[in-house]
Amino acid sequence: MTSSTHTMAPPANNVRVDARTWIAVAAGLLGAFMAVLDIQITNSSLRDILGTLSATQEEGSWISTAYLCAEIVVIPMTALFVRALGQRRYLMITTALFLAFSTLCGTAWNLQSMIVFRMLQGFTGGALIPMAMTLVMTRLPASKRAVGMAMFGLTATLAPAMGPTLGGYLTELYGWPSIFYINWVPGVLLIAGMYWGLDKEKSNLQTLIKADWLGIAFMALGLASLTIFLEEGNSKDWFESSFIITFAALALVGILGWVVTSLSRAEPFVNLRLYGQRNFLVATMLSAVIGMGLYGTSYLLPLFLGQIAGYSPMQIGEVIAWVGLPQLFVMPFVARLSQKIDNRILCMFGLMLFGVSCLMNAYMDASTGYDQLMVTQVIRALGQPFVMLTLSNFAMNGVSPKDMPSASSLFNMTRNLGGSVGIAMLATSLTNREHFHSARLGESVSLFAAATQARLDTLTQAFISRGMDAATAANQAIAAIDRIVRRESFVMAYNDGFFIVAAILLGAIIPLWFADKVKSPGGGGGGGH
Repeated sequence: MTSSTHTMAPPANNVRVDARTWIAVAAGLLGAFMAVLDIQITNSSLRDILGTLSATQEEGSWISTAYLCAEIVVIPMTALFVRALGQRRYLMITTALFLAFSTLCGTAWNLQSMIVFRMLQGFTGGALIPMAMTLVMTRLPASKRAVGMAMFGLTATLAPAMGPTLGGYLTELYGWPSIFYINWVPGVLLIAGMYWGLDKEKSNLQTLIKADWLGIAFMALGLASLTIFLEEGNSKDWFESSFIITFAALALVGILGWVVTSLSRAEPFVNLRLYGQRNFLVATMLSAVIGMGLYGTSYLLPLFLGQIAGYSPMQIGEVIAWVGLPQLFVMPFVARLSQKIDNRILCMFGLMLFGVSCLMNAYMDASTGYDQLMVTQVIRALGQPFVMLTLSNFAMNGVSPKDMPSASSLFNMTRNLGGSVGIAMLATSLTNREHFHSARLGESVSLFAAATQARLDTLTQAFISRGMDAATAANQAIAAIDRIVRRESFVMAYNDGFFIVAAILLGAIIPLWFADKVKSPGGGGGGGH
């Protein structure tokens, strides 16, 4: 255990970072990018996948749910696997398995096989997200950590933006299996980077034997049930469904059991006591909020563009790309600023930009498209790096080296859970607000209103002029009015969704100021303290 703890201790602040270490860190970040990308990449290709597998939209939701369940379960377990196998061996094994299961996803022959392979893909890929953050914290000296954290922040914000874009392009050009086969490119680079960049470590399999398997079972039950509850709740009408009630109860039992067993053990598999540190608690709360923002906007905007604007997956990808590209240029600038300015100010600035961009999207109409959305996408792209980098700094500030894998796991788990909560909340809001606006518009656009009658007469005459008989033309006119009402009620519902996200992001500025003043360690000899 002493050697394991020793390898986790980051190098001294003035130590020069060699090429091997940078390659190992870059490979880890590539893995995190690949894993986050895979959450989103199937969304734009789901229609093609379901068509091939002869499955309905509701059945197809389990393709994403299975991945998210497995991913959220494995993230807290990565600290245990690292203690047992070492960073190098664990990352190489889990990446090799991830590539194997990705390939099987591309060859799935029915819905059941796809769900199983996606679950296994999530279980192996989920570990790559916290491991990237752990590599940054344990392999880089304090003076270089701002750069590392900036790069890690990019994996978390770029990947949700690029997922639909890349998925749309690959599906249109090469067919949907290619979205899984493409993982071989970063995957092989990751394995090579780990093999060359990290030293061999002794395995300590006794750690697995002595692990708190009861706590792990409770954790797996709780987090998997919570994910299923959130992902499937809206389609099954929440607590009207006995299925959803069952999983809500299982989630409660599992999470309470995990907390109790974890707090009662001297060496739990992941250290939940970290939530007792104020900075870490604030950072993880805001991480959940950012998860809602990142995944919520990645959920709403493609849906709006597909349903209202009639965009193809490739066209949607071109709009979404604008939230990714500027971040590549902003992130190095934010990394430098984080060493000089109180991170709470930077984080507040980022939350304001992100929130304002969502507020701007809350005033869309049926004609809103690429040109009108580009400005909001760029503002969002400018704001996200300020939040992601500073939250990582808050989370890791004051965490001891031996707790860094636990802190990384919990921080990233909370962000993913926030994403699930955000999507569930927005899906429910979309359904309810569409019904509400449809009813309100229906009161105004009644067949007895003079304006409606005038519009119906105009449409009826237009249809008659195309050669329809009077009765058919009248029916077509009513159907056309009905479609307009439905479309407008959906536009209003999407606007409400963006308003909710904006309110949550701007409201998060208040708890931010409960965190301590933090700056990234500077580049000088002793700037880390």
